[in-house]
Amino acid sequence: MVKRLILPAAALLLAFIAAFLILSRSPSHHAKAKDVKTMNSSKAIFAGGCFWCMEAAFKDLPGVERVVSGYTGGTGANPTYEEVSSGRTGHFEAVEITYDPSRISYGELLNEFWRHIDPTDGGGQFADRGPQYRTAIFYASEEQRTRAEESKKGLEKSGIFSRPVATELLKAAPFYPAEEYHQQYTSRQPLRYKLYREASGREQFIREHWKGKSCPIPGLSPSGEKMESPVPGDEALRQKLTPLQYRVTRENGTEQPFHNEHWNNHEEGIYVDLISGEPLFSSTDKYDSGTGWPSFTKPLDRGALVEKVERGSFLERTEVRSRKADSHLGHVFDDGPLPTGQRYCMNSAALRFIPRKDLEKEGYGRYIELFEKKPSP
Repeated sequence: MVKRLILPAAALLLAFIAAFLILSRSPSHHAKAKDVKTMNSSKAIFAGGCFWCMEAAFKDLPGVERVVSGYTGGTGANPTYEEVSSGRTGHFEAVEITYDPSRISYGELLNEFWRHIDPTDGGGQFADRGPQYRTAIFYASEEQRTRAEESKKGLEKSGIFSRPVATELLKAAPFYPAEEYHQQYTSRQPLRYKLYREASGREQFIREHWKGKSCPIPGLSPSGEKMESPVPGDEALRQKLTPLQYRVTRENGTEQPFHNEHWNNHEEGIYVDLISGEPLFSSTDKYDSGTGWPSFTKPLDRGALVEKVERGSFLERTEVRSRKADSHLGHVFDDGPLPTGQRYCMNSAALRFIPRKDLEKEGYGRYIELFEKKPSP
C-alpha cells in the first residue's frame, strides 16, 4: 500500500523506510466481490483510513471471527487498489468484520473503531490524505444505524475532542475485498506494519488522546455485566494498592524476578489490569521465558496496550502500559518464540489473575472460548 506521508522532520527517515518496505510488495490476484446484501447482524463495516490499521484494531478481539480489508462506498464494481487510491472512484478503504454477537456486541466494535481513528479529520487519516481515507460507519440495519448514532453522540458529548466529529454514518454498500497481498498484512509483516503505523502519526495520536480515557459506550460482557472499573485517583490508589503494586504501576518500578505472584503460574485464565480490570493477557499465550517474570507472546487486544520507546545512554527498549488505567506493566522485546517473535515481559504486581472457572461470575465470560478445545479440521 503506497501511502502519501506528510510528517514532521523527525519522522521523515521512518517514513522513507516504511515507503520502501511497502513498495517492495508485489500485487497478487484480486479477490472476488462480496455483496453486502448478504450481510446480517454478524457483519460490520468500518472505514478508518488505512485498512491495515483497521484490521489490526479488530482481528484479535474475542468473538471476532474474520476481518477482511477492502473497498466500499464508491462507483463501479471490483475496483483495484490503484483505482481506489487515485480517489476518482469514491471508494473508501474499509474492513468487513464477521463477528459473533453473543460474544462481542456491535457497541463494543464501535468503541474499538473510535479509539483507533481521528474522528475529527474529514480529509483523510493522519499522513494518508484523500477521499479514500475518510472515516465512516456503514450500517447494514436500523439497529446498527441507531447504535452508531448513539455512539457518535456519546463521543461528541465526552469532550475527548475539541473539534466536531466528522465521521459519516452511511448505508452499507457493496463491499469488495482488496487484493490478496493486502489481507492479514499485520500478521504477515508485523515489523513493516509497526514502522508504517509509527511513521504515519496514528500511534502517537492514539497515545495522546486516549491515555487513561474510556470510550463513549463502556465495554460490557454478553450478560450485561460491566467488565472494567473506574480508575481511582492517586490518593485512593495509595490506600488500595500495596507499596510494591503502587511502585510498579504508578512509579514505573520493577519487581524481583522469580519472587513474584504469577511468573510460575500455569493455571488457565486471563490476566487483567490490577487497577481497571481491563483484559490484557491470556494463559494460552503465556510461556516460560526463563527470566522470572510472567511472559506472553501477545496481548488479548493490542489496542488495550500503549507502547512507548525508552531511550537511554546505552539501551533502547519499549515500555508497555495499560490503556485505560495508564499502569506501567513492563516491557516488550523482539526475542520471543514464534509465531509472534515477541516477549511481553510483565510485572505480576500490575496484574490480577482470573482463573477460567471464575470468568463468568467476574464478568469476563466471553473469554471462556479461549480455553475450549477446537474440533480438528
